Amino acid sequence: MNRTSAPSRCPSCDGVLNPVKYVCSDCGTEVSGAFSECALCSMDGENKALLELFLLARGNLKAVQRMLGVSYPTARARIEEMFNALESRMRTEDTSIGILESLHRGDISVDDALDAINDSSHSYPLENK
Repeated sequence: MNRTSAPSRCPSCDGVLNPVKYVCSDCGTEVSGAFSECALCSMDGENKALLELFLLARGNLKAVQRMLGVSYPTARARIEEMFNALESRMRTEDTSIGILESLHRGDISVDDALDAINDSSHSYPLENK
């Protein structure tokens, strides 16, 4: 059976798609809920392909440059953009978790938590909104 990568963006509006159901390929058991994807899994197709290339090259930028057929500065810039997008995604997840932990401890109100989460999502335009 051929499998394709799960889409990360909505084909209609380009919004972020969130996984809500998993099915066991052996027994058919279904698990539904609001799941979050790992930062690597939620990368766009171009960045995911670039990361795979970077890993195949074992982090050697000269090899990445040759594989892409671009100049070394261009390869380096693309890799830097990919890592910046990934770092932004990971930082936003950490921020949201911290806000929810503060809410759970009673350090902030629900309204303050909602405001903080909305503020953090606007800080990173690549993130879920």
